[in-house]
Amino acid sequence: MLLPSLLLVSTLTLVACEEPLNTTTKNERTMDNEVLASTPGMDTATFGAGCFWCVEAVFSEMKGVSKVISGYAGGTVTDPTYKQVCTGTTGHAEVARIIYDPKVVTFDELLEVFWQTHDPTTLNSQGADVGTQYRSVIFYHNAEQQRIAEHYKAELDKSGAFNKPIVTEISPLPTFYAAENYHQEYYAQNPDQGYCQYVIRPKVEKFRKAFANKLKP
Repeated sequence: MLLPSLLLVSTLTLVACEEPLNTTTKNERTMDNEVLASTPGMDTATFGAGCFWCVEAVFSEMKGVSKVISGYAGGTVTDPTYKQVCTGTTGHAEVARIIYDPKVVTFDELLEVFWQTHDPTTLNSQGADVGTQYRSVIFYHNAEQQRIAEHYKAELDKSGAFNKPIVTEISPLPTFYAAENYHQEYYAQNPDQGYCQYVIRPKVEKFRKAFANKLKP
């Protein structure tokens, strides 16, 4: 298991993840959660690490990852909208559902990238994104994922890799709701948007440098 030697977090705190302007059909969703979750030969991981645009952008470039779906999990409202989740009152976290080939990339390797591409020591916030919807969380899909995640977290705390204790929540997977269509592949579709330029792009560039051997061809 590799321990983080470099925390890949953006130092830019003036730009926050927020609902894009001039968006049409805001509540349109066409993702089939059940199909995406049961692709033959593939495994699934679900992580929350701040704004899901950032998480999706990073893991979409990782070798062995076939699809990343932005969505919501961990709340009390059925099929919430982005506007509802942004109030911080539904209990949901913004998460990314990562569908990957376990023959190419392991859950441990996904966790390594997860720990290094956000700050897991800040409770309910990442930079200017503040609220329970931005919490650091691992929603495990089975007992093996739970064991690996809890062990990895304990080892990181023991090693002193971070200056403060890790506050990442590790919980069983609740119902996952795919986010509205305009959130999917957001960074790829909106590279000139302010948040993409000043927060996501630097994070992706640092990821590319630190994990060059894990990038897709």
